[in-house]
Amino acid sequence: MKFRLTFWKAVLIALLAAAAYATVVRFAQGLGRSTNLSDQFPWGLWIGFDVLCGVMLAAGGFTLTAAVHIFNLQRLKPIVRPTVLTAFLGYVLVCVALMFDLGRPYRIWHPLVMRNPHSVMFEVAYCVMLYTSVLALEFSPIVLERFRLERPLKIIRKALIPLVILGVILSTLHQSSLGTLYLIMPNKLHPFWYTPLLPVFFFLSAIAVGLAMTIFESSMSAKHFGRQLELPILQELGRVLLVVLAVYGILRIEDLVHRGVLQQLFAGAYQRYETLLFLLELVLALAAPLALLAFRRVRSSPGGLYLAAVLVVLGFITNRLNVSITGMESSAGLHYIPRWTELAVTGGIIASGFAMFGLAVKYLPIFPADEPLPAREEPQKAVGGNVVGEAIPEHAGD
Repeated sequence: MKFRLTFWKAVLIALLAAAAYATVVRFAQGLGRSTNLSDQFPWGLWIGFDVLCGVMLAAGGFTLTAAVHIFNLQRLKPIVRPTVLTAFLGYVLVCVALMFDLGRPYRIWHPLVMRNPHSVMFEVAYCVMLYTSVLALEFSPIVLERFRLERPLKIIRKALIPLVILGVILSTLHQSSLGTLYLIMPNKLHPFWYTPLLPVFFFLSAIAVGLAMTIFESSMSAKHFGRQLELPILQELGRVLLVVLAVYGILRIEDLVHRGVLQQLFAGAYQRYETLLFLLELVLALAAPLALLAFRRVRSSPGGLYLAAVLVVLGFITNRLNVSITGMESSAGLHYIPRWTELAVTGGIIASGFAMFGLAVKYLPIFPADEPLPAREEPQKAVGGNVVGEAIPEHAGD
């Protein structure tokens, strides 16, 4: 088969090449030469985006599998496999990103044997490792079907419900615990983002982004793989997304009012830099998608759903970066700007995710076989008391 270089393939190759060079710099010369991190600001892009956002973007896995296998919403089944694939790739790439950020990545196995049950990071590490294993098992039937391994396939299918339940528990624990990490920083995290409800907000935002990513991924798959869009399913997800965003928005505004942040915001008590990014987050994550999804016409259209999903994803990515970077800069007394090698690694990880998704779709039964559309019936017209398409008796005109 002849290789054809397209624009996006060229972009993919460039991103992977830059990431490969940045990887050599990172592991040959250390964090000091490959990042702009310091003792005053030890967590940057690789934690804020690659981990916090990566885990959130993969949240559709536990949301959709729970809906189909626990709540028996079988009408959502056609989009479960690509959603599980997205989640599995997301968590694998999160683990890859952690290898770059850890000062001594070869010790990543230490939490398995050096347990500290009083540490939030220990709980997050255990849950991420266990849930990645659960996702691998949930994804395994697709591989087993491809190679027609019937016996292990039967075993996995029998254990599927317990695996889904375990996955939901683990996801709930570590999605919320990522927010719990920042509860130990009341004097460092900006008042816009520090709140005792951070674990709740992280969990609700993960559900919202999981739904939005499912809409985004289904829309992109339909466009680039020539598939029919599962519009009724996406419309249902859009309705659920509207409810989740409304609940999140009510809790968020109530929390800001209760802590007196909104009053001080309107009084101009905060710096313009944090204020602008805070308002950008609220517009992208809440105001704009809620305004769109509130209209039934928007929720019923592929373009409207896609736009709302993209806004939700961008809005909550902004939120996670605000929590992990923007909100910490004031207390650190500096502005953190990632070095190009940090951006290259992150770009390479994202590009790898898209490439692996495309390869999986090409070689594995990710999507159900498309059913042929019913043949379009020609309108029937009456001619001489008979219907066109009916056999007219011989000598009928005699």
